[in-house]
Amino acid sequence: MEQFNSAFTLFLSLMVEAIPFLLIGVFFSGILTFFVSERQLLRWMPKNPLLGSLFGSCIGFLFPVCECGNVPVARRLMTQGAPSSVAIGFLLAAPTINPIVFWATWTAFRDQPEIVFLRIGISLAIATLMGYLFSFQSDLRPFLQPSLVATLDARRQREEEQNALGSGSSLLSSGTFFLGQSQKPLQTQDPLAVRDAMMDMVKMPFKLRLKLLVEGMAQELRELSAVLILGSLVAAVVQSFVPREVVLGLGQDPVTSILAMMTLAALVSICSTVDSFFALSFASTFTTGSLVSFLVFGPMIDLKAIGLLLTMFKARAIFYLFSVAGLLTFLSALLLNLFL
Repeated sequence: MEQFNSAFTLFLSLMVEAIPFLLIGVFFSGILTFFVSERQLLRWMPKNPLLGSLFGSCIGFLFPVCECGNVPVARRLMTQGAPSSVAIGFLLAAPTINPIVFWATWTAFRDQPEIVFLRIGISLAIATLMGYLFSFQSDLRPFLQPSLVATLDARRQREEEQNALGSGSSLLSSGTFFLGQSQKPLQTQDPLAVRDAMMDMVKMPFKLRLKLLVEGMAQELRELSAVLILGSLVAAVVQSFVPREVVLGLGQDPVTSILAMMTLAALVSICSTVDSFFALSFASTFTTGSLVSFLVFGPMIDLKAIGLLLTMFKARAIFYLFSVAGLLTFLSALLLNLFL
């Protein structure tokens, strides 16, 4: 019974911790939809895949969201027409490469400032490289969920029609739904309905855009909250029924300490804005490389984030994403343990 009580408490804690940042992510997603010019945003993005990935990894400073809030923003960037390298770079880097997390990590490790800069530097390098790797996939649709594929196809069809007519660009709402001027959402699984409903949101009157922003946030929160609840429940159960000593008892040598901290990072699913304080409790017993691996790998993969990512990617794409990111994190941490 004590374990069930603990699991329920942890579930509520994860939800209370995650929902505000999910709200921030959905809010910024709506801002991108209704208040940012698509042409201007795309004009800022480098055409080179590597530079585009670096650009996407760095714009977390403009949109400070954690691993709960980065998914709706990344999905919005993709539906706006941003290259996959930009969206992937932002998806992996935003939970770490933002001023809130930098301040929190500095506060926790003020006596070990090298950990702060190692966390930022390694996270930026891995996110940039992952975005660049995804850019080699010319057609990303086999890795995306059908609803997102339908949105991208509808957008591409609309652009082709507009290019033929010599007209301007249009915007799609983020998420699985598009909110037009009517009160009824249109499913993006129907590309023709989306195509007919699309219009340039930036040219709308401010009050109408504000109204649609609120409606869009409510619609997307309903969509993402369900998977967040499921992911948080799984994370709470794992934390309560898998003894932490099993993870920590794997050893403290340069290799197993990294594996233990990366496993712990995936299990505890702590938000990136507060995970540095959790890692601080292991600072006296674990190596620098293992602490950095926890701080880098944790924001990239946690159990509740997987549920949110399934609204964008198919399972095999998420497995590939996390496997390569985990391998790069392990190698980086191992080099730190061997040479620091």
